[in-house]
Amino acid sequence: MIVPLDIILLVFVVITGIAALQIKDLLGATIILGSFSFFMCLIYTEMGAVDVAFTEACVGAGVGTVLFIAAVHKTKRRAKD
Repeated sequence: MIVPLDIILLVFVVITGIAALQIKDLLGATIILGSFSFFMCLIYTEMGAVDVAFTEACVGAGVGTVLFIAAVHKTKRRAKD
């Protein structure tokens, strides 16, 4: 484990998590959640859990992001008021 790398990755995870909660645009929040999953994948890899990292990359950053984008595509992005 490389401690400075872990701290940097944890900071990125916290920043992307807070940004995903604060942003009003659904597509933007979906993209930020994909980056959140990517950073979590890097943390799992740093911890030596390669199988968990691979699953997080496939399900969290890959399939989950695609499904969220498809759901956002079915909704209206902006209100007309």
